[in-house]
Amino acid sequence: MAPRIAIIYYSLWGHIEKLALAELKGIEKAGGTATIFQVAETLPGEVLKQMYAGPKAKYPVITPEEIVKYDGFLFGIPTRFGNFPAQWKAFWDSTGGVWQSGGLWGKYAGLFVSSGSQGGGQESTNLAAMSTLAHHGLIYVPLGAKTAVHLLRELDEVRGGSAWGAGTFSGGKGERQPSEKELELAAIQGESFWNALAKVQFEA
Repeated sequence: MAPRIAIIYYSLWGHIEKLALAELKGIEKAGGTATIFQVAETLPGEVLKQMYAGPKAKYPVITPEEIVKYDGFLFGIPTRFGNFPAQWKAFWDSTGGVWQSGGLWGKYAGLFVSSGSQGGGQESTNLAAMSTLAHHGLIYVPLGAKTAVHLLRELDEVRGGSAWGAGTFSGGKGERQPSEKELELAAIQGESFWNALAKVQFEA
């Protein structure tokens, strides 16, 4: 049976959402499918307005009951001080029952991230996520270099992302949009993630 994949993200200004769509494009290029979810907002509207937040997309909000239905996950995480933002932390804090039952054990996960600048903590956010993946028993699937080395070693322009997974830079107020190469890297990650999981036998 083909893997059931969920792309789950939080996005304040839309940068991670754009990467999520590129990840989906890559999965579809490989002949796969995925469902996009977003993480629930925890900030009040007035605070979001002061942070120049854009409107939320209409993708459904993920719940602990829904996440266990999937075999693999691509998690889109904007950095906050080199770690999960509060919205992601609130979601993971709600998954105690899933953790206790082992509902995600042995399933697969990849990561893509954003930060305000080159020193914003993209790699440390990926590293910090490893603890959560480990406690849930999720198997981490990095982007690696095999399918993306032509982009990962390129020095012609500023670009987010690494062997950990795709990434983008937003600027301090969301003024910088994902570049073509950042979106290409995300699409490659989606395609590679699907191809990796397609080799695994999943239960019906």
